[in-house]
Amino acid sequence: MIVKIALLVIFIATTIYIGYYSRKKATDVDGFVLGGRKVGPWMSAFAYGTSYFSAVVFIGYAGQFGWKYGLAAFWAGIGNALVGSLLAWFVLGRRTRIMTHHIKATTMPEFFGKRFDSQALRIVSALIIFVFLIPYTASVYNGLGRLFGMAFAIPYEWCVIAMAVVTCIYVVWGGYSATALNDTVQGIIMLVSIVAVIVSVLNGHGGFTQALISLANASDPTVPNGTVAGVFASMFGPDPLSLLGVVVLTSLGTWGLPQMVQKFYAIESESAITKGAIISTIFAIVVAGGSYFLGGFGRLFSDELDVTVNAAGVLVPAAGYDSIIPTMLSGLPDILIGIIVIMVLSASMSTLSSLVLTSSSTLTLDFIKPVFRKRMLDSEALAWMRVLLVVFVVISVVIALVQYNSSITFIAQLMGYSWGALAGSFIAPFLYGLYLKRSSKAAAWVCFAWGVGLTVVNMATGLAGHPLIDSPINCGAIAMVGALVIFPLVSLVTPSGMGKEHVEWCFSGYDERVLVKASEAIGDVEPQQPAAPAVPATGTASNSSIR
Repeated sequence: MIVKIALLVIFIATTIYIGYYSRKKATDVDGFVLGGRKVGPWMSAFAYGTSYFSAVVFIGYAGQFGWKYGLAAFWAGIGNALVGSLLAWFVLGRRTRIMTHHIKATTMPEFFGKRFDSQALRIVSALIIFVFLIPYTASVYNGLGRLFGMAFAIPYEWCVIAMAVVTCIYVVWGGYSATALNDTVQGIIMLVSIVAVIVSVLNGHGGFTQALISLANASDPTVPNGTVAGVFASMFGPDPLSLLGVVVLTSLGTWGLPQMVQKFYAIESESAITKGAIISTIFAIVVAGGSYFLGGFGRLFSDELDVTVNAAGVLVPAAGYDSIIPTMLSGLPDILIGIIVIMVLSASMSTLSSLVLTSSSTLTLDFIKPVFRKRMLDSEALAWMRVLLVVFVVISVVIALVQYNSSITFIAQLMGYSWGALAGSFIAPFLYGLYLKRSSKAAAWVCFAWGVGLTVVNMATGLAGHPLIDSPINCGAIAMVGALVIFPLVSLVTPSGMGKEHVEWCFSGYDERVLVKASEAIGDVEPQQPAAPAVPATGTASNSSIR
C-alpha cells in the first residue's frame, strides 16, 4: 500500500506542477485553447492518443467486448490504430490545420459557423457538444473509480471527486499546453504499463500458449456460436457483425469528435503531421490493441467473477462487465497494481482534461460570446472558460455518481450514446466541409438532426424497454455511417446556402503559395534564386508548408 500511495502522490504532484509550469502559455484565448498553434509532433501525437484512450477503453470496452468476442476484440484495437489514428491524421490533419487557421476558427462549432456561414449552426453545435460530452466524462469517472476501489479500497465517490479536483487544477492553470505536456508524460506511462500488465496476467495462467488453449476450451451457450470449439480464441469471434459495429464506432468516431479533431488545429508544422501520424498509430496499437487483447482473456476468470444469466438471458459477471478487468488485475503484485493504477489514471486524466477544455471553450466562444457578449474581451473569455470548466466537471461528477447507482451499469453504454450523438452529427459536415465545395448548409442541419435524433430516440425507447436498436454501440455506428451517406445526397438536391465568394474564400487557404525546402517539396520548375538579402538571417523561409 505504501508503494501504491507513493506512486500516486508522485504522479499527482508532477501533473499539478506541469499545470503550474504551463500557466504562462495560457494568457490568451489562443494559448489557452490551442497552445498558440505551436505544438510539435510528439506532443500532438500523445495528446491525440491519450485523449482517445481512457479508463473507458481499458476498463469498460476491453472488459465487455473481450468477454463477448474473445481475442477477436483485438480487431477494435487494429481499427483504432489504422482508421482512428493513421487515416485520421492523413485525411483530416493537414486540411484541418490549414482551413481552421485560414478562417480563424478555434473550435469545431466556430468552424461550422464560418465554413457554412451560419451563426445558428455554430450555436446549436456548441449546445450539442456541451450536452453529449457529459455522459462521456461520467463514463471516464466510472472506470477509474472502479479500479481505485479495487486497488485502494477507497469509496467510489471519493475517487471521482479527487480526480475531478486534480484535473481542474492543472487545466485551469495551464490550458492546452498543460494538457499536451501532461499527455506526453502520461502516454509514456501507458505504453510501458500495458505491456507489463499483459505479460503478468498471461504468466499467471501458464503463459500465452496455455492461456490460449484454456480460452479455446471456453464456451457460452447464451451468445451466437458460443458453444463452437475454440470460437473465443478465433480470428473473428462468435459474432463478427456486432464486432464490426464496435470497430466502426470506436475507430471512425474520432473523425467527428470535437476533442479529437481539435488536436489538428494546434499542429505546428507540416513535418509534425507525418511524425504525429506514425507516433499516434504505434501508440494506438500498443495501448488500444493491448487493452482489447488483455480483455479477450476475461473468460479465464469466470470462477472469480461469479457469472450469472441476466434478465436478457445473457451470461454476464454478477458485478457487471466493468468488473472484469479489475478482477483480472486483483491478483497481481502490489507494485504492479500501483503501476496499473497510475496507467489508468494517466489515461483517464488526459481524456478528462481534453473533454473539459473542449466543452468550456466551446460554450464560451460559440454560445455565450455570440449570443450574450458579442464584444467579449480576451480576458473575459479566459475567465468564462475557467469558470465553465469547473462547472462542467461538477455536472459530470454528479452524473457519474447518479449513474453509479442507476440501471445504466456499463461504461460502454454511456460512451456509445455520447460518441453516437456527437460523431453522428459532426463527422459528415466536418469531413465534407474540408473537401467538398458543394457542401450545403441544409445538409449540415440534416446531419445534426440525424445524429442527435437517432441517439435520443434510441435512448428513450431503450428506457421504455424496447430500444429501436438493441446496442448503443451499433446505434452510434449507424449514425456515423448514415451521416456520411446523407450529407452528400442532401447537398446535391439543396442550394449551398452560401455565396460563391464565401466558399472560395474558405478554400483559398489551400492555394496560398509558401516557400519550403527542396527536400520537402520537389518541383518540376527550377527554383529562382532570390536576390540577397531577400531571406534575412532570421529566415522568412520555413521548414514547413503550413502557415
